[in-house]
Amino acid sequence: MSGKFLCVHGHFYQPPREDPWLDMIFPEGSAAPFRHWNERICRESYSPMAWARRMGDKGIFDIINCYEWISFNIGPTLFRWIERSEPELYAKILDADVKSLARWGHGNAIAQIYHHVIMPLASKLDKEAEVTWAIADFESRFKRKPEGMWLSETACNTASLEALAEQGIAFTLLAPRQVEAIADLGSDDWQQCDEGSLNIKEPYLVQLPSGKSIAVFFYDGGLSQAIAFEGLLKNGDEFWNKLSGASGEGLLSIGTDGETYGHHFEFGEMALAHILSEGAKERDGINLTNYAAYLEQNPPTRKVKVREDSSWSCYHGVERWRSDCGCCTGGHDGWNQQWRKPLRDGLNEIKTLMDKHFFAVGAAVFNDPHEVFVQYGSLLSGLVKEDDFFKLYFKCKKDSPQADLGWKLLSMQKWALSSFASCGWFFDDLARLEPVNDMTFALRAIEIATDTGLIGLEEKFLQIIASAQSNEDRYGSGVDLWNNKIKKQSDSAGSLIAQGLVRLIAEGAFPIPGEQGRVEWPGARVSITLDHNGTTEATGRADIRWSLESAVTAYSWTWTKGRGLISGSLEIKGEKNSYKEQYNFDQLPWKKQQSLSMAWVKHAATNSWDNRLQPVIEFGPALYIGYEDYQTSQTWSEKWKELWAPLVWSYLFTDVVACDDFIEFIKDSGNDHPETEALAERISITLCDMIHKQTTMWPKITEVLQRAKHIGLPLNIWKLQGCYWDKVQEGDSSKELSELLGFDL
Repeated sequence: MSGKFLCVHGHFYQPPREDPWLDMIFPEGSAAPFRHWNERICRESYSPMAWARRMGDKGIFDIINCYEWISFNIGPTLFRWIERSEPELYAKILDADVKSLARWGHGNAIAQIYHHVIMPLASKLDKEAEVTWAIADFESRFKRKPEGMWLSETACNTASLEALAEQGIAFTLLAPRQVEAIADLGSDDWQQCDEGSLNIKEPYLVQLPSGKSIAVFFYDGGLSQAIAFEGLLKNGDEFWNKLSGASGEGLLSIGTDGETYGHHFEFGEMALAHILSEGAKERDGINLTNYAAYLEQNPPTRKVKVREDSSWSCYHGVERWRSDCGCCTGGHDGWNQQWRKPLRDGLNEIKTLMDKHFFAVGAAVFNDPHEVFVQYGSLLSGLVKEDDFFKLYFKCKKDSPQADLGWKLLSMQKWALSSFASCGWFFDDLARLEPVNDMTFALRAIEIATDTGLIGLEEKFLQIIASAQSNEDRYGSGVDLWNNKIKKQSDSAGSLIAQGLVRLIAEGAFPIPGEQGRVEWPGARVSITLDHNGTTEATGRADIRWSLESAVTAYSWTWTKGRGLISGSLEIKGEKNSYKEQYNFDQLPWKKQQSLSMAWVKHAATNSWDNRLQPVIEFGPALYIGYEDYQTSQTWSEKWKELWAPLVWSYLFTDVVACDDFIEFIKDSGNDHPETEALAERISITLCDMIHKQTTMWPKITEVLQRAKHIGLPLNIWKLQGCYWDKVQEGDSSKELSELLGFDL
């Protein structure tokens, strides 16, 4: 083995998109036809990287799980969504770490600061929480302790490195311009250093004031820039040649956003797969590795001073996240980012007050308020169960008002930390989705704080944010955004019950009088009992429980119905308190109305498909009688066309004997048919299920694909290829099926 090593690092992160009341991601119109941007970017980047194609002249000859060969970190909030929504991808990522651990003795995965906060700008308490929560999240997934941790935006100072080292983190990755000086270990002969003179091919040691130390790797700035912004991913061979030319004795380290591969550059994951395959073969004497494996074999011989308050995406240090430093004007002449300072100041002010309140009130609830705060991540990650967490850290009775107070205090801190996600300051305007999301998290924290007895936070925040101004007059100031956009996102008992009622109806699960229906979101649960359901009015009762809170609140409700499903008004009364609320259904924010609309569409479409498919499968193709002499089209052809999708399904999946005229009819009718895309998706899902079940079904799958090809049905076989490839790795394959799926095996 030569002394030339290569490590490509992917930083995977998305702005937190969760609604802080229901703790789930609601539709984002700009991501359509996908539900939201997490789903869209997953389809364009995260999934393709797990099943990256290697293409030859005759088709696919290999599929690479890139995560198995690169170093990577995935933001905990993004990772949680992947776990819930993309379980196959989640499993591939975990498996990649297991395989890299077996290959190199160290896994590819490293941890990431939990909420992607800018660590130099965080308080000492928040630094500790962000690191400990991140470690808990990592351990819950990878079943081992992380050796490295990604600092958000690689934003760094001595205190941030101390926070990592205190928790046993061995290394982190920085930009080369973050170096200040280097010296040999054991020497105080410091030499000033910059990006141009730094040898990035070796790890360095940072010796900290506490007596602890942490290793630092620096990525190649020029190459990383070329990958991200200069089109180096357009050609796999050129990509490899560039890397090979830059390699030498030591470690060539590349640092990139994971979204670069496939989302920012279409098919970028294929170029990455090419260079990883070449590296796996040790082409040009280059060996792939990860940071922990390299560090074990090559401990630092020199130490480094890191530039205080520096980062990888702001030339002014960390000013991008607190001042109008000139970074990211978005190409808009005359725009400024003066809003950044009041946004930061406002959030800092209320977080400081929340911390004081947490420790003052929490002293009567928790054994150790500091310990319960920094260990809360172990509960969020699932490392510790709720009952066990309570026994460890609470000193009150489980079902007492004090217990509910304690859970609320912790929830307050969770959303307060969420409000500091770095993306809130990264871009060009206060009215963008990211700062609006951060302020929405702050609103949720303020509401919970108010419930625990801390009043006046909203007023203090608005006093400061009033000086923040959007660059677009239509949005106005931070106060205008707060009142016109952010406050409207808040959920009350009325809005939760309204959503619960509509959701039950939309999904065909509305209870009959005397029975109960339940709607659960990750963040809350609503149980609805129906007493009476008339044409214009319905009445009943509802219980609401917020997740990771112990109190269950009971209400009675009267629904005065309107003309549509999401319409009318609710009168809410607390059954054990004086709570009253009048809630109009049209007050629901767009994203929650859209979510209810989607629930109805999904249920209605499934029912419609089932109702149409059954009679067609039984009789349809057989009753399509061949044409009489001189007949050129089917009698009542328009009615037959209405059944086109189930007719195609019958032709593909049943053993029906269809006449030639029938085949020509479904073929011709499929041209620009509005149901083509939905039908193709349904067929692909079914075929994937068949592939996973057993190889005895493969002849049938082959027949379905042949028939689909014969009638010109445009199937999207990307997912199908991945399912088949997984079986190929287990030793199963079919020559005919391989060819139909575009493989050259």
